[in-house]
Amino acid sequence: MNDAKNSEGNAGVDAPVRFDTKIAVLLRDDLETWQRLNVTAFLVSGLGTSSPEVVGEPYEDADGTPYLPMFRQPVLVFEGGKEMVTAAHERAVRRGLGVAVFTSDLFGTGNDVANRAAVAAVGRDRLDLVGIAVYGGRNAVDKVLKGARMHS
Repeated sequence: MNDAKNSEGNAGVDAPVRFDTKIAVLLRDDLETWQRLNVTAFLVSGLGTSSPEVVGEPYEDADGTPYLPMFRQPVLVFEGGKEMVTAAHERAVRRGLGVAVFTSDLFGTGNDVANRAAVAAVGRDRLDLVGIAVYGGRNAVDKVLKGARMHS
């Protein structure tokens, strides 16, 4: 799927790009700075494996040093209250969008197995969400995040 085009419909190196899809993170507005950074990093880490089309080609500097590939498009970070995060999660799940979740319980776990067990122990409607990442069509993601404000 070619989801990035310039005004002529061609992907160009310096051309402005408008993506048909959106990657967005919604964080609860009561998190500490270190928590916001940690939650964002964890949430977006799942997107590249579940939606490989979001990952670009590997990088290389002028000396030929290789670097890992990154997302092909920006990640927009939003914030809102607990109720907003919960409502956005419900809308994203209902729309069938790709969603990653981070619950308050994950601040007390120390590894992936414990993280998954903490999420699995709680029903979807009772998750104490502190953040979600959403990937999908631009308009659908916009509707999921309705009312959220850009993180400042």
